[in-house]
Amino acid sequence: MIPRYTRPEMASIWEPQTRFKIWFEIEAHAADAQAELGVIPKEAAKTVWAKARNVTFDIARIDEIERETKHDVLAFTTHLAEIVGPEARFIHQGMTSSDVLDTCFNVQLTRAADLLLTDIDKVLAALKKRAFEHKMTPTIGRSHGIHAEPVTFGLKLAYAYAEFSRARERLIAARKEVSTCAISGAVGTFAQIDPRVEEHVAKAMGLTPEPISTQVIPRDRHAMYFATLGVIASSVERLATEIRHLQRTEVLEAEEFFSEGQKGSSAMPHKRNPVLSENLTGLSRMVRAYAMPAMENIVLWHERDISHSSAERMIGPDATVTLDFALMRLAGLVEKLLVYPENMQKNLDRLGGLVHSQRILMALTQKGASREDAYKYVQRNAMPVWRGEGDFLTLLKKDPDVKKHLSDAEIEERFDLGYHFKHVDTIFRRVFGAA
Repeated sequence: MIPRYTRPEMASIWEPQTRFKIWFEIEAHAADAQAELGVIPKEAAKTVWAKARNVTFDIARIDEIERETKHDVLAFTTHLAEIVGPEARFIHQGMTSSDVLDTCFNVQLTRAADLLLTDIDKVLAALKKRAFEHKMTPTIGRSHGIHAEPVTFGLKLAYAYAEFSRARERLIAARKEVSTCAISGAVGTFAQIDPRVEEHVAKAMGLTPEPISTQVIPRDRHAMYFATLGVIASSVERLATEIRHLQRTEVLEAEEFFSEGQKGSSAMPHKRNPVLSENLTGLSRMVRAYAMPAMENIVLWHERDISHSSAERMIGPDATVTLDFALMRLAGLVEKLLVYPENMQKNLDRLGGLVHSQRILMALTQKGASREDAYKYVQRNAMPVWRGEGDFLTLLKKDPDVKKHLSDAEIEERFDLGYHFKHVDTIFRRVFGAA
């Protein structure tokens, strides 16, 4: 995590103090369950809570112990014993380190998902507001980067809204899948600990028991979580790339908000660059990159190893922090996006009516021309317009083969721009519902 792309609330999930607090809660809840089962004295469990519930753990002390023990969980339990006193001998009964580490990691990922869901909601709200604002603002649709047929700018934003709605559902599913708890002991057989302890800890921590943990929680769950973050990041980049294109000088149909005092270039004072969109493109690449080590972490030796651990210590914080920042930046970008309908209309008109070529093609076939002949008639009139040698409507009216099938009035009818937007309401109802 680097401060430039880090928001405090998400960062706090991954801070050492938060992690040790979660470790303590796992150990303390396990002690409660052990006490109810008669494995440890009830007073011991009460003492653990009483002495350490509100403690600020000494991170420097834990690090000092770990330098000697070379074991992070043992360093923590040793420090916890210094706080709790003699009753600390009842902590961690029948448990193994992975019980604490994996359960804690899943708590952190679940909390991170909750923040990311809130972020997506803000993106969705911004997209919906701007989509309705420009529901019927005509602009050119492009395929292969080339003018195709008219769309509305509202539809462009509706596409993104639908995509982030799917992203939200995927994240909900990924959150559910990763929200499991394992308190099953060495190699996951519950040989030294009752499964009811796991059930108690899971309920207390807002998780569900892992059906079979093999000592570690299976990493296919985590791979799906990080893959989901990668897909969401790709959706961020898709919208950012659209905005970058629309801001090009030759296009300039939309533009990032440029604040007073902002400067676009150290050398060229006139520059207004799509820096936020470009930043989002780079951040999205990083989030996607974290999906690969998460998938490779699925493959562990036998009942467990720790080849996954070092990777997760990095990709857990980095992927969630980076995506959190990116989503909030995207929400702000959309909210303040400058839109230029006049330039959209200008670009829409640049090809002299060629955007209506399909309507002419269809009209000719409906009037008796074969599709092959109709395509030939339309294309031979379109090519001069591409070269700037005429107006499409005028050329069509002069073409004898076209005139065999269509009157001037019928040709002109096919140049009605509004025809392309007759189903916008239907699309909006599908995307946004009755509203």
